[in-house]
Amino acid sequence: MTTYGRLGKTASSALMFATLGCWVTSFSAAQATPVESSEQQPTDLARLTETSGVDPGLFLSTETGRVNSPVEIAFPGHEVEAEITTELAVSATSEVEMITPTDSLIESEDAFVETQVQDLAQALPEREDSSGPTVPDPLFVDPLEAVEESDPMDQVTNVSQLRDVSPGDWAYEALRSLVERYGCIAGYPDGTFRGNRAMTRYEFAAGVNACMQQIERLIAGRTEFPTGDLESLRRLVLEFEAELATLGARVDNLEGRTALLEDNQFSTTTKIFGQAILGVQGRSGDEFVLAGNDISDDDTNVNVINNVQLSLFTQLSPRSLLLTSFQAGNGSTTSPATRDPLGNFVGLGYEGDNDNDLRLTDLNYRQLFGSSFALIVGPEGVNPVNVFRGVNRIESAGSGPLSRFAQRNPIISIGNGSGGIGFDWQIATRLSLQGVYSSSLPDEPENGGIFGGDQTTTTAGAQLVASPLDTLDISLQYINSYSPNGFLGTGVGDDRVALQQVNNGFLRAPINTNAFGAGLEWRVIPKLTVGGWAGFTDSDFEDGSGDVQTFNWMAFLNFPDLFGEGNLGGIYVGQPPKITDSDITDDAGIGRNVPGFFSTDGIPNAFDEGGQPDTTTHLEVFYRWQVADNISITPGVVVIFNPLHNDDNDTITIGAIRTTFTF
Repeated sequence: MTTYGRLGKTASSALMFATLGCWVTSFSAAQATPVESSEQQPTDLARLTETSGVDPGLFLSTETGRVNSPVEIAFPGHEVEAEITTELAVSATSEVEMITPTDSLIESEDAFVETQVQDLAQALPEREDSSGPTVPDPLFVDPLEAVEESDPMDQVTNVSQLRDVSPGDWAYEALRSLVERYGCIAGYPDGTFRGNRAMTRYEFAAGVNACMQQIERLIAGRTEFPTGDLESLRRLVLEFEAELATLGARVDNLEGRTALLEDNQFSTTTKIFGQAILGVQGRSGDEFVLAGNDISDDDTNVNVINNVQLSLFTQLSPRSLLLTSFQAGNGSTTSPATRDPLGNFVGLGYEGDNDNDLRLTDLNYRQLFGSSFALIVGPEGVNPVNVFRGVNRIESAGSGPLSRFAQRNPIISIGNGSGGIGFDWQIATRLSLQGVYSSSLPDEPENGGIFGGDQTTTTAGAQLVASPLDTLDISLQYINSYSPNGFLGTGVGDDRVALQQVNNGFLRAPINTNAFGAGLEWRVIPKLTVGGWAGFTDSDFEDGSGDVQTFNWMAFLNFPDLFGEGNLGGIYVGQPPKITDSDITDDAGIGRNVPGFFSTDGIPNAFDEGGQPDTTTHLEVFYRWQVADNISITPGVVVIFNPLHNDDNDTITIGAIRTTFTF
């Protein structure tokens, strides 16, 4: 539709200055994607471009190697990994994922809004299920079908109607002659009639009808016409009178249905897609150490979380579109009392708690220039998460991993930007570059603005994606971000890196962060993908001296089509962002070090320098079962060893079952 909780791709709801961004068409070896996170899966906007007529370059997707049935949108069929994903042996660089806001802004302490068009793209219906019987809608009964069902033999008035028309029949040769003389049928690439195979009488009647219409047009402009040809046509019309009548009835019926759809469609320029997620989860818990105190974790009851996302694609021209997305959700894994910092370790990707109030998560314009450069600009949904192409092709809150951490490299969420400008440039077949600039409060004239203010986080970043092989994608990221409050804005692991103090009425701890990341995905075989990422940040403290460094990593195995087409298994192991070193002091000589204050089991001391005392290990196993084209159920288990990077804290086990509906 994208924050860690934004929904997807998929997998899903994806270039370098976060204000202008679209997607450039697939040019690289990777031409196939969403999500889960929004995973998304997939992002598959490819199906959307086919249905909408928009230039495919606008829908270049981060999940280029997958055909989804979700995230991927209001068209017949379905793809979520997507999201219901069928991995193609192609690389991710060929598609620019701009169209898919895969996750929405992640507010460092609490929000989730993902509009991954990856996820949502995966929600696109691929095709109607033909495995079972279809019950016609009584309001739209085809009169022709009704007649055929009542007595399919009523129209048989001649035994000749019970056989196919074969080469050598007089009718066959007569029609062949008319086709060759008047060019009635031009359906074959070489322009020939191909009279070397038998045809059904209905196929033959269609050819007679085409010739009849062609000759009618020619007669209108002539005073004379070969009588032999007219006689041949007359005999053919008489011979196939019943089939021609049936053909005409079906054409009339089709035109009526088309007119009905046109009169009742939502818009001639706007397509709607969405996804609804319902999660049931619970976890073990006891107490954890925070600032020298034993805090009781009472948020362990099994609860229900819902999250709904709706996105509208408005095609302004074949090479431009406007994306508008909304999100509403309720429920969380933590209460306000434990959300900071425990929520950063136990948070799930599909959380988006805003008391079910409708929230605008995307409002941006996307324009494709030429065949390899796209821009995105807007006040909402322009940030690295939505502009950078995701290497992990199942990134999606609705169809990918369950946890927030397993969605993507946390450094990509730094800054939690909202409005800005971005681009996606397909430099070569196997090489692409994305860039973005965004502001967290672009609408605020006093403390915010496009270029920052006292309470505004600004972010600029770039990502280079290379696909040296059809089955291998490698990405490198760099992000620079200014934060006024000491938070990186990722919502994962050690998000707070400097203690705040009140200054001019605001809680402040200004930091300037340089972040570096790398990711890799190798599709070893069609049903096995190996990948991972690593991220490093170095934050300078602006109101004093010193800096803070963090590090995170993740390794994963994905098993597409495990035990059935469209299913997905995943095993993820990693370390959430961890402060490895901190030595900051403000201008008044007061220490602002987070580990010394929060992670001690003794007296909190912000003067204590160094990193966290221990290391958290995140282990996640999930299995997504594609029940139907538009429904998936994903059970999974997440185990967190040494939560809060402190071995004094008991291991936490989370069990969850996520159900995703795409439309």
